[in-house]
Amino acid sequence: MTAPTEIFDTLVHAGWILPVAPAGAILPDHSLAVRDGRIAAIMPQSQGRALRARETFDLPGHALLPGLINSHGHAAMSLLRGYADDLPLMPWLEEHIWPAEGRHVGEDFVAVGVELAIAEMVRAGTTTFSDMYFFPDICARVAQASRIRCQLVFPILDFPTAWARDADEYISKGLALRDDVKHSELVTVGFGPHAPYTVNKGNLGKVATLAAELDTPVQIHLHETTGEVLQAVEQHGERPLDTLYELGLLGPRTQCVHMTDLGDQDIALLARTGAHVVHCPQSNLKLAAGICPVSKLLDAGVNVALGTDSAASNNNLNLFAEMRAAALLAKFRSGDASTLPAASVLAMATIGGARALGLEEQTGSLEPGKLADMIAVNLSGPETQPVHNALSQIVYACNGSQVSHNWVGGDLLLRDGELQYTDLTSLGARAAAWQARIAGTGSTP
Repeated sequence: MTAPTEIFDTLVHAGWILPVAPAGAILPDHSLAVRDGRIAAIMPQSQGRALRARETFDLPGHALLPGLINSHGHAAMSLLRGYADDLPLMPWLEEHIWPAEGRHVGEDFVAVGVELAIAEMVRAGTTTFSDMYFFPDICARVAQASRIRCQLVFPILDFPTAWARDADEYISKGLALRDDVKHSELVTVGFGPHAPYTVNKGNLGKVATLAAELDTPVQIHLHETTGEVLQAVEQHGERPLDTLYELGLLGPRTQCVHMTDLGDQDIALLARTGAHVVHCPQSNLKLAAGICPVSKLLDAGVNVALGTDSAASNNNLNLFAEMRAAALLAKFRSGDASTLPAASVLAMATIGGARALGLEEQTGSLEPGKLADMIAVNLSGPETQPVHNALSQIVYACNGSQVSHNWVGGDLLLRDGELQYTDLTSLGARAAAWQARIAGTGSTP
């Protein structure tokens, strides 16, 4: 029992607490106390209102839940939002996105694009994001200044870009960044080989060896389209997932992104190795890449997380939209309305993401001892009334605009809908300057 005379850093009295663990739990009229950036206690308000704190938030009509975890994205590409819409994946990449990146990507592009992405994510309830993009050192700097938690999987490719010449230089620079941020409370670093069609077997083998030696996460685009899988079979005689397995690159540290083309044998292999899947429903739909068989994966015991992919292919970084899309797609695909219920899809966006990123001991659910990564969602508006079931309302009725508060490690990033670490006026001007430059109508910002 907590002593009434103890003073906490933060005390939140919420209409509902949705802790995610235990699964599906809804705690009406509960309070949560924070001390030293971690959750100290959760209790009924009849007890919580007797406690004292340096700052108290009285939030009736709000649901308090774990912050959402965006397990895959390319944050700086927010500056390419809407740049080349309504195209299939490979023409979109090869004829538009990669050439635009070749012309424009540099440190300032990444700094502005990441800040824009973080502002969007924080306002829509994200407290942790994973990022795979060039100049990850710049992303690390912006993320730390914004006080948001992130996993940086530094890109690895066989061909040169603005950041590195070849796979060896990508790896060398990425490992240097890992050393630079090893004491950060917010940033972790992993390997990000782009895909089996852009990284050869020899370089994938190097990643497998280093990741095992360093016990470091690996994130890779995999089985994103049926065409990708067929091409691999024609060229190498095996499916990409089998290639990764043979190289020792498939295991509990591996985050497989997209995974729309999966047979029963693929799902069994994922389950046996403990690899994670990151589902990006809206991006896959927009690019007509396919639909990840989420319910089959979960039934087999595979952990599934949610990601937005980039704003260039989505075109938003809103995990509320991803949750709803994931639930509806799973129901449509299975022909069963009970498939992937609200509690399961919220778990994918929280504890599922934490497991995939190797952070489940620290975040992803509201439990005493875990980091106070949490959001308050206002359910008192007409769009979310009446509240028959607060958890269901979060998944099916909210669009992200209802997020009122966002804490990362007890630090308040969003207060009553207002960002605390970002000047939106300045950010908007810098983003507009980049739009003009990309369009060929402006000078260097």
